[in-house]
Amino acid sequence: MATGCAAPGPRARRGMRRGLAGRSVPFSVCQPNVSGTSLAMGEYSESIVVHVPSDRLFAYLSDVEHLPSYMPRLTSVRPHEGDQVTVTARIEPADAPEHDVTSEAWVHVVEEGRSLEWAAPGPHDYRGRAHVDEGEDAGTCRLTVELHTGHTGEQVEHRLKEALSGIKQAVEKAER
Repeated sequence: MATGCAAPGPRARRGMRRGLAGRSVPFSVCQPNVSGTSLAMGEYSESIVVHVPSDRLFAYLSDVEHLPSYMPRLTSVRPHEGDQVTVTARIEPADAPEHDVTSEAWVHVVEEGRSLEWAAPGPHDYRGRAHVDEGEDAGTCRLTVELHTGHTGEQVEHRLKEALSGIKQAVEKAER
């Protein structure tokens, strides 16, 4: 599987993940560079410090019904059996009027290692991983999101930062 990483090494991590049909499939993710921006075509990584304990952030993220509270384009999420979810989002395509789209996806919560993995089938090869680490200060944690998509450019980077900021605001507000 091509990842856009120049070569295997310290910035490439390979392994197995659970695919849409529940089978393990290979994956490879580029690791963050110093600036935390795009790593290769369609590969993005960004981190943010959140002022809540890591277990609380992980619990918040693990509840997929919270997605619309920090993903501004999502209007609804319906969990199904296992990791399957149905999501509806309001999109603004450049060549068509704004409209809602509904899609099937999966979100897998990995308790050990405090991470979430997700993917949505379709032409844009959209998948990602969120990982919660302990923060440097008591009561804080670091959230890192790695994203792979067929889309590229500043809009993807902006929306990734927007999602991280939304998560930070939503979970910190919930903790007050």
